[in-house]
Amino acid sequence: MGLELKVPSLGESVTQAQVGQWLKKEGDAVARDEPVVEVESEKATVAIPAPAAGVLRKILRATGDTVAIGDVLGELAPGEAGKGSPEPQPPAAARVEAPRPAPPPARPPALASAPPPARAPPASLAERPPAGAESARLTPAARRLLAERGLGKADVLRLLESRGGAPAPAEPAPVGPRERLVPMSPLRRTVARRLLEAQRDAAILTTFNEVDMSRVLELRERFGPGFQEKHGVKLGFMSFFVKAAVEALAAYPSVNAEVRGDSVLYKDHYDIGVAVGGGKGLVVPVVRDADQLSFAQVEITVAELAKRARENRITMEDLSGGTFTISNGGIYGSLLSTPILNPPQSAILGLHKIEKRPVAGRDDAVVVRPMMYLALSYDHRIIDGREAVSFLVRVKELLEEPTRLLLET
Repeated sequence: MGLELKVPSLGESVTQAQVGQWLKKEGDAVARDEPVVEVESEKATVAIPAPAAGVLRKILRATGDTVAIGDVLGELAPGEAGKGSPEPQPPAAARVEAPRPAPPPARPPALASAPPPARAPPASLAERPPAGAESARLTPAARRLLAERGLGKADVLRLLESRGGAPAPAEPAPVGPRERLVPMSPLRRTVARRLLEAQRDAAILTTFNEVDMSRVLELRERFGPGFQEKHGVKLGFMSFFVKAAVEALAAYPSVNAEVRGDSVLYKDHYDIGVAVGGGKGLVVPVVRDADQLSFAQVEITVAELAKRARENRITMEDLSGGTFTISNGGIYGSLLSTPILNPPQSAILGLHKIEKRPVAGRDDAVVVRPMMYLALSYDHRIIDGREAVSFLVRVKELLEEPTRLLLET
């Protein structure tokens, strides 16, 4: 009997997902724990591994299908990877396949020229659900039309729209030549919704500063090779910023807090979200208890989280529970930006490109230094301007004199 590839639990409140890319074809050999198919929910993209070595015998759900938690996506014939082969199948005429749920109809590339879909004849009133299920929200006029014409609820609403009643949903704009209309993925829809919620529900303000990165660059150049040889990971910038942020958060607790109704929840733990580009979009995995980690432990954790994000192996546990976020747009060349909050957090630190600029040095001499702009976006409901500016100044001081991070001064 074959092994089933099922949709796993994807986190609390997540009941549906979308089948993503199949990483293997029918007949391909797979090793134990090798990713076979990606499933994308509203919160993350997860690669489902093979439960045992064998051969992918059958794909039951296609890319783009909507599936529920526990649904079977495919069947695996157990055996040694690389040595197995698909079980012989009967001729196409004699083959009997179990009925599978029909996938949602594909959206045509040119909506302007697509014919309208044929509408199935309305069911009789006897076949309709009892009153209270479909008609509970309808007006008496709508229920009367329903009874008189044998129409469904959607038909009634369209008729009411034509008479000045409930507005019909707007039709998508036509797609012209050299244009493509692609539905948002569940993850992208969730990101869009959360960004709008952040703008709507918080009083977002951004303050800026700049930091001279000379000392950090000197330390990385001086100790970087030995650091990598000992710990197996590069000494990057993120460990400096994570440690500096933790020190500044301890000094200004409201930046690490969140709004809970009419109260403020203060947190004495420091779980720092680090925004990274995943295979399906931006995700923010969390470095847990960053105040208790060494520089090396921070770098190792960030590198592993970024690798899992690129490979779509990030989990809901990796993404949940952050208290503060750091986003580094500088790796893409951004010189200055205003980051948006990651709810329910109340602040986010934006890093930017290091660029050499002339600045005033000692004795007012003009010198060229590697400078970086920092941006702190914060919820003004619980963080005052004085606290936000002081937080950013503290981060600047720690980065311009990073030995303070070791001496805790």
